[in-house]
Amino acid sequence: MSTDRTNRAVPGGSTRRSAMMLALATVGFAVNFWAWALLSPLGPRFKELLGLSATEQALLVAVPVIVGSLGRIPVGALTDRFGGRVMFPLISAVTIVPVLFIGVAGQSSLAALLVGGFFLGIGGTVFAVGVPFVSAWFPPERRGLAVGVFGMGMGGTAISALTTVRLVRTGGSATPFLLTAAALALYAVVAWFVLRDAPGRTAPAQSSLARLAAAVRLPITWQACVLYAVAFGGYVAFSVYLPVYLQSAYGLEQADAANRMAGFVILAVAMRPIGGWLSDQIGPIPVLVAVFTVVALCAAVQAFTPPLMMLGTVAFLTMAAALGAGSGATFALVATVAPADKVGSVTGLVGAAGGLGGFVPPLVMGLVYGLFGSYGLGLAALAGVSVLTLVLTLTAVRATARRCSAAPPVRSMPAR
Repeated sequence: MSTDRTNRAVPGGSTRRSAMMLALATVGFAVNFWAWALLSPLGPRFKELLGLSATEQALLVAVPVIVGSLGRIPVGALTDRFGGRVMFPLISAVTIVPVLFIGVAGQSSLAALLVGGFFLGIGGTVFAVGVPFVSAWFPPERRGLAVGVFGMGMGGTAISALTTVRLVRTGGSATPFLLTAAALALYAVVAWFVLRDAPGRTAPAQSSLARLAAAVRLPITWQACVLYAVAFGGYVAFSVYLPVYLQSAYGLEQADAANRMAGFVILAVAMRPIGGWLSDQIGPIPVLVAVFTVVALCAAVQAFTPPLMMLGTVAFLTMAAALGAGSGATFALVATVAPADKVGSVTGLVGAAGGLGGFVPPLVMGLVYGLFGSYGLGLAALAGVSVLTLVLTLTAVRATARRCSAAPPVRSMPAR
């Protein structure tokens, strides 16, 4: 391998080793997200067994997601301090505890499930570990694709959706939790012995609180929070609410609606690295401009509830592709614009915004449908939000990216 090619991975590293670290980080993301999403598929079962109300069922499913989203803020700061080599196995090992608790002893009451779900949210924080870890292993011109590939680990939620109920039916209520705990334990051991932080990394001198405060003051932080809240938040919202929408608006059977939702999720996940790769080729700003333009147009079309075949299907699949690409492009922007020693802190804040952004649209859609018997106004609101986000991208975000591109030495410094 030539010296030039070696240096294109990371100073002191190699392309092969960078790829290995990316693969291990992506597997860790998927396994922890698998654990994070275990309660959602079992919501209807717990509702029936424990006599839960609709509100209690929604709370049960929401608790891990909220904790996992907000928990990314401190975990991102800790990753800046201790590095992914420590944080990946630590998060995985800690998540084993609530997984085993729910599987063995935590399914007898709502209170026990809520306690277990609260700590299960720790698994969802792993996203804030992976972005700074992966970014440090790749040069700026390749970080978009690398972070996009890592983002495919969010497909771990699909593993849970596809296997949890079947495992309960065939092996008992503890089976999916025991298998997930075993996968987490195996990954924690492998990560501890194999994962390494990028060469040249040193711990920052500032405290975690000081770095978080500094990250909050960065323009790129709040700008990326808005972008990700719309892009990833939109993906989360549709992945949760799309089956309900399809059944109510088009009268589809539950299985048919669930299969169409799965297609939406798979396409969005697949487009995430493509969004990152396109950002490497032409820059994240043009990609984000295209993304929010497409989302605005598709949401406007769908506001009129067109026939599902073919216009409605095309509108939703196109929107899925755009939201996935937008999620990848947002973190391609963060990885190249945020200061190297604050990527974890910025990622934690932005990741929290994206996770929480997924909760607002379903609430709005449900409220609109309850008041007007139609989802049209809710989708029109999504189109309007996308237009506003497009304007933000063309103005403030573009200006921030240009200012940072004029000072490359600051961005390329290793963490201190």
